[in-house]
Amino acid sequence: MKVVVAMDSFKGSMSSLQAGNAVKTGIWEVCPDAEVTVLPLADGGEGTIDAISPYINGITRKLTVTGPLNTPVIADYVFDESDKTAYIEMAKSSGLTLISPDERNPYITTTYGTGELIKDAVLNGAKKLVICIGGSATNDGGSGMLQALGAKFTDKDGNPVSPGAIGLKYLASADLTELIGRDLDITVASDVSNPLCGPDGASHIYGPQKGATYEMAEEMDKWLQNYAGILGFDPYESGTGAAGGMSFALKNLLGAKIRSGAGIVTEITDAERHISGCNIVITGEGRMDCQTINGKAPFRIMEIGKKYIKPVLGITGILGDGYEECLKAGFTKITPLIHPTMDTNEAIKSLIQTTKTVMEEYK
Repeated sequence: MKVVVAMDSFKGSMSSLQAGNAVKTGIWEVCPDAEVTVLPLADGGEGTIDAISPYINGITRKLTVTGPLNTPVIADYVFDESDKTAYIEMAKSSGLTLISPDERNPYITTTYGTGELIKDAVLNGAKKLVICIGGSATNDGGSGMLQALGAKFTDKDGNPVSPGAIGLKYLASADLTELIGRDLDITVASDVSNPLCGPDGASHIYGPQKGATYEMAEEMDKWLQNYAGILGFDPYESGTGAAGGMSFALKNLLGAKIRSGAGIVTEITDAERHISGCNIVITGEGRMDCQTINGKAPFRIMEIGKKYIKPVLGITGILGDGYEECLKAGFTKITPLIHPTMDTNEAIKSLIQTTKTVMEEYK
């Protein structure tokens, strides 16, 4: 029996690799002769680069950059010399996990450090970039990133605006003559379809998890509209609201293409080849519900399994509202953890035990 295991992380308890290895252990306890292939899975958010780095023929470059609160942080990216591609994860330089919950304030958090990572990659010869933009702490429309790359944003008196969304409140003009990066081949890994502005935009939908009140979200939405107007681009275009609007800047100012993060990861790991030759596919994440079918990583795995007529078994921490939509879409079965927990060691034990129960039907 050949089994492909592709588990996304269980946020707060297990990484993709930890979850995948736990499932493998559970399979082997029931089917000791099974040939198990564990593939990492991610959707472009935090942990994506770590998940795919074993599949990239690259080196890790580490440097000190400006963190989300305008203080130094150590971040890294992977550079593949063979095809001059840099793989950058913005969560490493501008991510929510870099600040404590009581420090969250999207008025002042900045993407400047992500721009510094991009600049370093360019200076080291990168011609192509893959930028994973999930898990940001920011809502500055990517203005900080652009400033790090040479853009000049000034107020009515000609003074540079402050970092973060608050700077966009006073933005009066933009000078892009020294902006670097416009000749690069850039792919943005994102599964967010929200626009930059409006009731479904970056500020209202994602601002609260970054520390915004409703009133703050209203203000920031107006500032981002001002920003988009000065730059001359549509603030209501689908997909431009990812990472507090960083996708807006990458797409419109640097010519980036926006692609499914899960799709990029499954391509890099050659998931389709592995799945086409297996007997069973197991995938999952911390929570599976009606949102899972909106392009989340386990759904992408299920689509590949369905293409090759393979049983696709989901294992999840929590079965949320509307999980039945996953079954209608093509999952063979979805099983919640026997003992859901946020403790890593206990979660691994629970996942092993749940996998054993699932595999009893297929041994």
